[in-house]
Amino acid sequence: MADLGAFPITRKWPAKHPDRIQLYSLPTPNGVKASIMLEETGLPYEPHRVAFERNEQLSGEFLSLNPNNKIPAIIDPQGPGGKPLPLFESGAILLYLAEKSGQLIPRDPAKRWEAIQWLMFQMGGVGPMFGQLGFFHKFAGKDYEDKRPRDRYVAESKRLLAVLDRQLQGRAWMLGEDFSIADIAIFPWVRNLVGFYGAAELVQFAHYSEVSRVLAAFVARPAVARGLEIPKSEG
Repeated sequence: MADLGAFPITRKWPAKHPDRIQLYSLPTPNGVKASIMLEETGLPYEPHRVAFERNEQLSGEFLSLNPNNKIPAIIDPQGPGGKPLPLFESGAILLYLAEKSGQLIPRDPAKRWEAIQWLMFQMGGVGPMFGQLGFFHKFAGKDYEDKRPRDRYVAESKRLLAVLDRQLQGRAWMLGEDFSIADIAIFPWVRNLVGFYGAAELVQFAHYSEVSRVLAAFVARPAVARGLEIPKSEG
């Protein structure tokens, strides 16, 4: 059995199953990338909830694993060379789990880079822009009298949705017929934009029929439905 005692985070979140991948997360758009990937691949894992309401992401134990105090983060007790591997950043985790499992990333080198390309599109565009729109539409920013910051992110979010809509024309998923890490990266953010952020009308989401179609197919996948609820809420 793997010994994870060298990792301070396990003192705050003890591993009941230290032979499994340890997931430290919340069901946010970035957090569920990891849980959906784990559910889709079938890799054994143990989830731990990092409670933002108690600022657990700022605890010394969590910072020992991710100095950037963001979720998700993982420890794989059977990492490269059979040694435990700590890892943070959701995009890096998706790539690592795809490589470890041999799933959800094309083997063909050109298609593999296409998948990575769309993963980076999410990391550098969709996530930051949708997240800023959420701030200015739903959270503290909604009280700002000057709506120019909000409208800047509305315009950019609409532009990104249009890019996605064009890419999805005639395709089941981002890369074509095969579901991949590109879809796992992108569609939790689309779901959050029109759901939790309540910005569907603001970005005229009804205009993006291809994105809407694929979002519906995404949330209908059993592994996605499970991953969207992990880690479970307390109580």
